[in-house]
Amino acid sequence: MLKRFAKSEDGAAMVEMTIVSSLLFTLVLGFVDFGYAFYQWNEATKAVQIGARLASISDPVVSNLTAAAPTAAPGAPVSAGAYGPFVCKYTGTTGACSNGGTFDAAAFSLIFRGDTANTADDVCPLLGANQRPGMCHFFAGLHRDNVVVTYAATGLGYQTRLGGPVPTITVNLQNLTFNFFFLRFTSIAMPSMLSTVTGEDLKASFP
Repeated sequence: MLKRFAKSEDGAAMVEMTIVSSLLFTLVLGFVDFGYAFYQWNEATKAVQIGARLASISDPVVSNLTAAAPTAAPGAPVSAGAYGPFVCKYTGTTGACSNGGTFDAAAFSLIFRGDTANTADDVCPLLGANQRPGMCHFFAGLHRDNVVVTYAATGLGYQTRLGGPVPTITVNLQNLTFNFFFLRFTSIAMPSMLSTVTGEDLKASFP
């Protein structure tokens, strides 16, 4: 009886299937999760591209940028490092710019929300007719304090230029982690996505 039990293979297929299916489900769910992570990566990349573009054609977030460049030699080039860099971001509910810059919440809202309603929170309003999307429309779950806008002097423009200095603008994301559905990884930080453009007409109205 014991010898027959030792040689019996009844249920072996079920045990093997249990082992194999556990590995199979882990692989399948892993593919789903990391596919979703790649989707979030693409969302973040598109969001910073849109943010940089909006920043280059609308009011600067640092509202005193137009007076930041030197004016002692009209027509002379504005040298690299002549002002700033102004790093503008939210910390909690408070917006601020480094190097003595004055933070303009409405200008930041244009970058974050597009030309939808300017609200003092992380809400991403639905787009209406003929409204341009902002960063939050391309990356679901994006918060204001994830967005950093930097204006730097890199040797562009000339002193006393009518439209003000020509900064190099960088928009990047910070303090983000990938979200996962199944495997529940919670500590994988998303790299700091960024996009850099040259300021165009930083003007007093959104185009």
